[in-house]
Amino acid sequence: MMRQYAGNRIGLAVVGGLLLALAGYGWLRAEDKLPGLSPRAKVLPDRTAAAVADQPWALWLVALVLLVLALITLRWLLLCLGWGRRGSRTGTGTAMLCIGLKDVQGLSRVSARVVGDAARLRITLNCPASADVGSVVAKLDREVVGRIRREVRDDEVGTVVRVHVRR
Repeated sequence: MMRQYAGNRIGLAVVGGLLLALAGYGWLRAEDKLPGLSPRAKVLPDRTAAAVADQPWALWLVALVLLVLALITLRWLLLCLGWGRRGSRTGTGTAMLCIGLKDVQGLSRVSARVVGDAARLRITLNCPASADVGSVVAKLDREVVGRIRREVRDDEVGTVVRVHVRR
């Protein structure tokens, strides 16, 4: 569980640092405060500048690519912050799930979530490859899911159980 969040945090830090460095470079370049550069320093080599001047659509293409990249990064940021997730977490259900599966070693992500107006229950867990998935599913079916249903809502609530097996 911690690995995914660490990856998102590291990725966001790298993207943010890169954008900050590029913005600082652009600002310093515009203010002529970079040492060693003349005020008339070229941004693009002569061949590239001539090609861009001959093809005005090239700047629009670069702007479009950068806009799409910015929108993808914004979506990633919003998903990392938790927007777009449906339902509400239930700490009681997650705790009961962890207690019910305490003999399974290496569970990394365990969650119970109440989703939608129809109040469905969504249970997600990640098992290691060494776990006996058949016994985990049987234990979930016999004991754990029924208890969570009774505690969170009622016995008739629909439940979706997702078991992911890590390699």
